[in-house]
Amino acid sequence: MSNALAWGMLLVAGVLDVLWALAMKQAEGYTRLGWSLVSLLLLAAFVWLLGRSLSVLPVGTAYAVWTGIGAVGTVLAGAWLFGESLGAVRLGGIALVLAGIVMLKLAPA
Repeated sequence: MSNALAWGMLLVAGVLDVLWALAMKQAEGYTRLGWSLVSLLLLAAFVWLLGRSLSVLPVGTAYAVWTGIGAVGTVLAGAWLFGESLGAVRLGGIALVLAGIVMLKLAPA
């Protein structure tokens, strides 16, 4: 697998992580069967993609980038879909996470 494909799979895994978190919220503690099944499918998909990307990418970098995508994406989705706050401190935290992701991506392996 190429390095570019591994990064692409990692990006998709991060997006699926965000979707998984949203499905978990909708599943309401696994009390809603449909959303519970969706969340489990998303979980399986992002774990598989993450695992595949780790065959090429350094584990520390890939895991940090994946969790950063998931964290930032989930905060933004929560604000957009559920009206969660996006104050200055939260926006600053998002900026720091994004800066860390960029630094990890650009750093030599």
